[in-house]
Amino acid sequence: MKQSLQLRIGQSLTMTPQLQQAIRLLQLSTLELQTEIQEALESNPMLEVEEEGQNDDPLNASQNEQKQDELNNKEHNNTELDSLSDKATENIEIEAANVDINDNQEIPDDLPVDSNWDDIYDIPPVSSAAGGDDDKAREFLENQSNDGDALIDHLLWQLQLTPMSDTDRAIAMTVIDGIDDDGYLKESAEDIFNGLVNELEIEMDEVEAVIHRIQRFDPLGVGARDLKECLLLQLENFTENDIPRLKKIRSIIQDHLDLLGSHDYAKLKRYTRMSEEELAAVISFIQTLNPRPGALIAKSSTQYVVPDVFVRKEKGRWVVELNPDTAPKLRVNPLYASFIKRGNQSDDNTFMKNNMQEARWFIKSLQSRNETLMRVATSIVEHQRTFLEYGDEGMKPLVLRDIAEELELHESTISRVTTQKYMHTPAGVFEFKYFFSSHVGTSDGGECSATAIRAMIKKLINKEDPKKPMSDNKLAGLLVDQGINVARRTVAKYREAMMIPPSNERKRLT
Repeated sequence: MKQSLQLRIGQSLTMTPQLQQAIRLLQLSTLELQTEIQEALESNPMLEVEEEGQNDDPLNASQNEQKQDELNNKEHNNTELDSLSDKATENIEIEAANVDINDNQEIPDDLPVDSNWDDIYDIPPVSSAAGGDDDKAREFLENQSNDGDALIDHLLWQLQLTPMSDTDRAIAMTVIDGIDDDGYLKESAEDIFNGLVNELEIEMDEVEAVIHRIQRFDPLGVGARDLKECLLLQLENFTENDIPRLKKIRSIIQDHLDLLGSHDYAKLKRYTRMSEEELAAVISFIQTLNPRPGALIAKSSTQYVVPDVFVRKEKGRWVVELNPDTAPKLRVNPLYASFIKRGNQSDDNTFMKNNMQEARWFIKSLQSRNETLMRVATSIVEHQRTFLEYGDEGMKPLVLRDIAEELELHESTISRVTTQKYMHTPAGVFEFKYFFSSHVGTSDGGECSATAIRAMIKKLINKEDPKKPMSDNKLAGLLVDQGINVARRTVAKYREAMMIPPSNERKRLT
């Protein structure tokens, strides 16, 4: 085969380091961006946070530093002069202390190499002001987490305060270990007995007794094996004087809990021989009991959302602005930049040049991120003005392609911008992706967003008769009457997405 040279012209996209950095910063959330900026400030000496009223002139900065050095030298000289008058007094005190030491304790000339200071001299006890019990208590309190104690820690704390034998305590430790975060004992008494019988000489009755003892711990209902036992344990805290219908409440939970769960009130009235008003009062009290007692003690931490943009209405127009607190304003240190010498190829000068170039790229990438974020947020607000005015029912259909075509950006860029970015509006804080939803056709040829349809379904359910809740088919018919062509299965999907139970479970007596 004969070899030959050919010239071809083509286009290709090259991912430069600068472009890769800009894309990476674009998809970071607010908290991740703050961490990235902090790492850049620590690794690059050329980067600094620009403070208000900061002087950018490196010459003035150098002069200010020289003036400050002169002031520091003056203060240092004055401090030395003041300290000379104190040295005589210190020497006298030291001599007096040495005399006192020589009188009370003889200092050996040679000490063993492996000796300790405590072996030679008597160390006085440390006072509380210098780190005694008060300091230990203070340090203990400072190290405490603000998060709530986990349920197992809460139960173990109560166990330590409960007098019992070593055998019962070992059984109790095993029982507590089998309780889940909701407060239910997931292991049977037989399993606990079989796991301990080879180590301890115990009987089955002892295991049951310890379980019943733990079931008296806080919170009420903890250690129950099922929902029925959990609710009955909580009823033990009441008497007939507190609850007039306590026997009937206990009877419904004991014998007719399945009917209560299925909302079959007709059978409940027939079996319990109660009137509708009396049954409604009983059910209302049962609903005050906690089916998940462990959730009250479960460890949880609050997650705060920092909005990236603020949206407010001024003089009839919706205004969008970036949150200035999400990222500090950065700049290149002008004093260090003035030290760079052109044409100098020394290692220090090259190091400073590279860091200054990286600092400029980083600042430019941050500016590009803010500009893109601002453009996308402004476009979303323009499309969803009716939502800002009237709520969820005013949400318009919107997809990523619509914003991408309008701003002449790629859909992947819009996807990065709208992920983990939040907008603060008068109606609340929403993620950018909340404003994007699919659509359903209307009878007049228009479109209605899925968010608006969910809001309509929720509104219809809130207005329904609790004694005769509407089925999904009925809800679909009402939406069709309003001009929205939606099927029953679509209504069911949207209802389940909003965590709304079906009609048979929404039935209420009042």
